[in-house]
Amino acid sequence: MKKIGRNDPCPCGSGKKFKNCHLGKEEELTLEGMGEFSADMSRRITSLPQVWYGRSREMVGSLNIHKLTGVRAGIRLIDMDRYMDLDLLGRSRPSDEEKITGGLLVNVLKTQASDPDNMYIAISRDIGESALVHQLAHVLDYLGGSKLMPGLAKPLSYDLQIPVEHVEHPHEFGFWLDYLYTHFDVQPDADDAIVVYLYQNDMLLKGSEIEEQQRTTLKSKSDRMMRFLSEKSQEIDDLICELPGYIGSRVNEA
Repeated sequence: MKKIGRNDPCPCGSGKKFKNCHLGKEEELTLEGMGEFSADMSRRITSLPQVWYGRSREMVGSLNIHKLTGVRAGIRLIDMDRYMDLDLLGRSRPSDEEKITGGLLVNVLKTQASDPDNMYIAISRDIGESALVHQLAHVLDYLGGSKLMPGLAKPLSYDLQIPVEHVEHPHEFGFWLDYLYTHFDVQPDADDAIVVYLYQNDMLLKGSEIEEQQRTTLKSKSDRMMRFLSEKSQEIDDLICELPGYIGSRVNEA
């Protein structure tokens, strides 16, 4: 597997250096050779011990994955720092500033060779409720929604020059996000509140449109989403202004 240098162009196609883009977030990339991820590398992930931080035990334990999605699969949570320390792509150890916090859905291509029955989420010790809900929504969306793995459509967003968030969070993901926030009685953070708002107003891209790379449709609907956010700017600000993660009006950046 080719080693990516910190100063090399990021494989996602953003034009940024790897260290300023996807260093530490390689599972989001469709890297050449990902299909060659060895069983030994897979076992290094799946052998990490299960962890239960925050409300994770309660949340995971209350989800009947088969009933919700029709797929028999489990969820295993592993420690974020120990996962990052595996150094699976031969990169340099990330600095404290580059470390990922919160949660991260591990690409199934990395784990299916040694444990095809479980989905893996790496979580930080201080993970909050909204971050847990967000990652669980990605699991349910992959198993019983759009069936898209987060991150794999990012190069398409750069190619079409549409916001990454538009392809990262399709309509089906919005359904599960809305469901889980209600199910667990959790207050969403500002970003997720916007995603739920867009879902409830039927503004999110469909998973099939992303998977089939319907370029004209994706660009048109992304532009429509941007106009909608602009038109509803005051309503959105009122919705998110007291939520965690609010950093001021971001309507024109969405």
